[in-house]
Amino acid sequence: MATPDFIRRIRATAGNQLLLLPGVTAVVFDDGGRVLLGRRADTGKWALVGGICEPGEQPAATAEREVYEETGVHCVAERVVLTQALAPVQYANGDHCQYLDVTFRCRATGGEACVNDDESLEVGWYPVDALPPLDEFSLLRIKQSMTDEPTWFEPTARP
Repeated sequence: MATPDFIRRIRATAGNQLLLLPGVTAVVFDDGGRVLLGRRADTGKWALVGGICEPGEQPAATAEREVYEETGVHCVAERVVLTQALAPVQYANGDHCQYLDVTFRCRATGGEACVNDDESLEVGWYPVDALPPLDEFSLLRIKQSMTDEPTWFEPTARP
């Protein structure tokens, strides 16, 4: 989970101040309706695959790239299911970030699920009625991905 070079260059001049970063989450389904999950190396918890966009990279391409890099599975991003600004986070080194998450429903097209980098301890396919323990972040995204409702977003309060 190395910090990308472009973030290091920004941090060299911006210091620890809050950065707004575009991120993606991929909810990948196989032909059997199972969802792809990885057990994260940094927390030890099961989660959906995600990551941040490289400069100039389209969010759907980021989702597809991150899934392959982390799990060895090839996929196609089919549609946006959620757009949400996440709460700001502070890392142990003092860096502050806030992620704008775009969640995609994806369809697996090939490859074999495996630990494909140092970000995961385990990777696997799970039936949606037999998921390992997941946080509300992942559960909401899986639920939204299973509906045919239009793209969902968190509405803002209007005066």
